[in-house]
Amino acid sequence: MTFLPDASDFESVDAVPGWAAPVPDDVELVTEVAGMMSVFAAERFERVERLRSNAVENAGQYGGGAVEIVERSVRLELASALGMTESTAGALLAQADALVHRYPDALEALGRARITERHAIVLVQLMDLASLDVRERLTGRAVELAMELPVGSFRRQLQRLIESEESATLMQRHEQALTNRRIVVEPAAEGMAWLHAYLPAVEAHAIHDRVTRMAKVINAEPEETRSLDQTRADVLCDLLIDGSTAAHPDGARGVRATVAVTVPALALLAEDDTARHRQGLAPATVEGVGPIPLSVAKNLCGGDELWMRVLTHPETGMVLSVGRTRYRPPPALRKLIRWRADRCMAPGCGIPASRCEIDHNIAWEHGGHTALDNHAPLCVGHHTVKHHGGWAVENLPDKGGALLWRSPTGRQYLVKPERAVPVFRPSGPPDVADAPF
Repeated sequence: MTFLPDASDFESVDAVPGWAAPVPDDVELVTEVAGMMSVFAAERFERVERLRSNAVENAGQYGGGAVEIVERSVRLELASALGMTESTAGALLAQADALVHRYPDALEALGRARITERHAIVLVQLMDLASLDVRERLTGRAVELAMELPVGSFRRQLQRLIESEESATLMQRHEQALTNRRIVVEPAAEGMAWLHAYLPAVEAHAIHDRVTRMAKVINAEPEETRSLDQTRADVLCDLLIDGSTAAHPDGARGVRATVAVTVPALALLAEDDTARHRQGLAPATVEGVGPIPLSVAKNLCGGDELWMRVLTHPETGMVLSVGRTRYRPPPALRKLIRWRADRCMAPGCGIPASRCEIDHNIAWEHGGHTALDNHAPLCVGHHTVKHHGGWAVENLPDKGGALLWRSPTGRQYLVKPERAVPVFRPSGPPDVADAPF
């Protein structure tokens, strides 16, 4: 593999009067290096796997031991040669083996600088956790997603895709995992310790949500000096040890947990996850968690009103716009905006929409409406960049609420929301060719 041009490549150029090679800008200079790093990463993976396989084939020079011993010896030598720990060298060997033998299409995309090394590593990590049949079905699509999306979005999309494919057996695996729930104390220094709880993800997110919301109310008090993390920890101790929040402000004592549950309406009619999957229906999901067993979803959909239930059905009664009658979106519209995006709508950002500000794409003072197609969640940092960093952002309603970001250098980045809001249009008159005679 060489990057050196042949001298003949320049002969035809000289024959064109006034021609000059284009001068790359600063961003292109960086992306050029990034592309070369991807190419060299692919080459490194291939050579690392060749090192391992050659060592196994020539086990004699490593003492003729078992394969495990030879590979341990290779790991030690690789770590010593590259100046890294054996653990890091072992991870490199495992990634190389996976890309060469199980995901060659991903390795080829890396070698062509179509994806980054980080994309390749994430693909291996997630796909190796999937069952063999799911892995075989999704590998091609996984490589396509890696070429289309930034690393953070790629990880979420691929994880969601794998979970959806695995959801047919979700209840069985969930019940098995439930048997391992527990609480563990891990000692730390200076009289501190970590409290770990292994419990259902829905409950974990609900606990974290309630503790966070209570802590925010407390930290809003003028005399409060604790950080949000410190207050969260103190609230958790108060709830678990004393079972009382009497010392907290009135606004914090009544806080309840909220979690967004998305359930396709027809899925509620299915008997279980196996039947739902057989009918081709999407699984129920929880914001920040992913797919959950259908039986759990049915319980949540009939539970407390503080659970936000979004049914993907024409008769949801969604509030899509209030025009120019008010600046701030009403609660139902704010929930829908956050639910659709799921994350900050800046390129590559992974901050949950629940922690973002709701931004008017066309500013209110410039005639912008308070409507679904004129709003998107942006984290505080990216909200600031949008207005003061030289970027231009355009909402593309015909693309399901996608945002087109134009950088100060003129480059464009398309950011799509994580979920699509159903659009229902009246059907036109039947085609004459299809009419009976």
